[in-house]
Parts: sequence; C-alpha cells; structure tokens
Amino acid sequence: MTVLVALAANLVIAVAKAVGGVLAGSPALLSEAAHSVADSLNEVFLLAALRRSRRPADERHPFGYGKERFFWSLLAAVGIFVMGGCFSFFQGFEALQANTEEKFSGYVAGLIVLGVALLAEGVSLLRALHQVRRQGGGLGAMRDPALRTVVAEDGTAVLGVTLAIIGMALHMVTGQVVWEASASLAIGVLLVYVAYRLGRDARDQLIGEAADPEQSARIRSLLEAQPEIDSVEALFTMKMGLDSTLVAARIDLMPGLDSERVEEVSVRIKRSLARTFPETDQIFLDVTDRTDGDARETQKGPAATGERGGA
Repeated sequence: MTVLVALAANLVIAVAKAVGGVLAGSPALLSEAAHSVADSLNEVFLLAALRRSRRPADERHPFGYGKERFFWSLLAAVGIFVMGGCFSFFQGFEALQANTEEKFSGYVAGLIVLGVALLAEGVSLLRALHQVRRQGGGLGAMRDPALRTVVAEDGTAVLGVTLAIIGMALHMVTGQVVWEASASLAIGVLLVYVAYRLGRDARDQLIGEAADPEQSARIRSLLEAQPEIDSVEALFTMKMGLDSTLVAARIDLMPGLDSERVEEVSVRIKRSLARTFPETDQIFLDVTDRTDGDARETQKGPAATGERGGA
C-alpha cells in the first residue's frame, strides 16, 4: 500500500513539475520533475519486486525468490542516479551557461507547484514513516528494501523540493540564476548520494550478505549451549530474502554417540534453531562424531524436506 501511495503521488507531482518547469523555464523545477519521474519508475520496480519475491521455491530456484527484492531495489537505485541525478546536473550547468531569466508570473507559478509538491511529498513521507512505526520502528523495520527505498525517495523528495523553492526564491529576489542553478546541482548531488547508498545496500544483499552479527552470535550461542555439542567449528549465515536466512554450521559432537543418537541430536538442534529463529528456513549441519571421526552432513529446508520453518 505504501508503494502504491508513493507511485500515485509521484505521477501527479511529476506532471505538475514538468508543466510548470517548461512554462516558467525553471531549471530547478525541471530537475525536480526529472526526480519525480525517476521516483515513479522506481515505484514500478518496487511493485515488481514485491510481487515476484513472493513466488514459492521451485526446482530452478530451490531457495526461493526472496532476492528479487534486492535486484529490483538495485535497478531503482540506478534509475535515481541516471534519471534524477544526471538530469539535475545537466539542468544546473545549462542554466549557468545560458543565464536563464524568468518572468514574475513564472516564479509565482513555479513556487505554487513546488508548494503543492512539498505538501504531497510530505504526506507520502509521513505515510511511509507510519508503516515503519507499525512494523516496530528502528533498523528492524527497515530491512525491507522496498520500504527502505520508499522512505529514502520521499525523504529526498521533500529535501529536493525545499532546495528548489529556496533556489527559485533567491533567483526571484536577486535576479541571479546562479541560485537556481546551484539548487539544481545540489539536488543532483543529493540524488547521486541516495542512489549510491541504496545501490550499495542492494549489492551487499545480492552477493550474499550475512545475517546481523547479533543474530549470528545468538545462533552460535544456542548451538554451543546444546549438551551434545563439543564445539562449533564454523558458522555461516546468508540472507536469502526479507524473512529467509540460510544457516550452515560445522559442529563437533561429544564422543560416545552412536549413529542413531547423532541423527536424533541433529533433528532436535535444527528444530530448536527453527523455533528460536523463524526466519532460518534453510538449516544445514555438518556433524562430526568424534568417536569415529566421520562427518555426517544433515540439512533442513524446502529442498530436502519440502517444509519451510520448523521441522
């Protein structure tokens, strides 16, 4: 719902800014129009991410499609950079070279459009922040790349419109286009920075980002607390989606356990992990029984048992 609200707001605002920018000949307003067009395209990307990431696991993708969200978020970041940031730089440099002049009516029309845009962007931002609070607030609620991108876009839009208003107002008062051109360049810098941050986060998740250090430490502590485990030799985690984490551990068991007992212990450990950490729907254990030095690899997940969540 948050993405749909943001998309509707951006489409209306993009049209208003574009018309106002052309009529007024305002570089700052045209920069903001490009910003809104980029945001609108990005909302389409995010809607695709939400839909495609919910598909169930299959033979070609046994770990599911959770990383679709990260891929489409990366495309959204590229869209912000190319369509928003680069066009804003172009408008700013062109205004400086052409020394654009505007009529008083153009200033008034532009400021009215920007005022309405500021109100609409502010409503969209408040809607996104409300959803963050509804999901618990803080970093945990911002794990969703779609919600994180919407919050970043709306926050950037509010700041960008504010810069455009300041630049246009100073241009009107001083008659110096450098103020409005500088606003366009500042908007470009802002968009490039946001695109970089969003793109970096999406890249980290796409190439296999580990679970949060705190969560990894809790998983290790749970394993080490099991009476049958002598030591945890290695622990690997990887985020497979918004609510899906892969856990792979190499553990040494206490000596004296027969093969049947080892299997029972493995099943119990995996069930305990799944209950404590519901998002760990892919669990693999490489078990070593020190009585004979043999390694037994066991796994739990959709590819092995056809289940998700607890075993």
